[in-house]
Amino acid sequence: MKFGYTIIYVPDVAASLAFFAKAFGFTTRFLHESGTYGELDTGETTLAFAQHSLGEMHFPDGYVKASAAPKPLGMEVAFVTPAVGEAHAKAVAAGAIELNAPEAKPWGQVVSYVRCPDGTLVELCSPINP
Repeated sequence: MKFGYTIIYVPDVAASLAFFAKAFGFTTRFLHESGTYGELDTGETTLAFAQHSLGEMHFPDGYVKASAAPKPLGMEVAFVTPAVGEAHAKAVAAGAIELNAPEAKPWGQVVSYVRCPDGTLVELCSPINP
């Protein structure tokens, strides 16, 4: 077994890809010609976006849309960087909503949280030094 993908259902796949490029520096690896599915070049594990119409096809009884939820969903994607403060400021300047400013945690990490325009909850954190 290998963890392969995190897929986030969003209103506009191309807009999410563009935001993640501007806010976090990831490039688009793939965007389907239909515009309903796309992937970022994030390394070994793929971060992908699928349009809500695909989610509605997969889950006909519905699901909670991060973009429509008043509070962030109980899941996050985390990006590791030694420059959390700079990354946080760049994300907010790109249109993310600040939820928690960068803060040093008791276990030695610096951590912040932002919510992207598509509703995705992102943790920005420094590497853990064991």
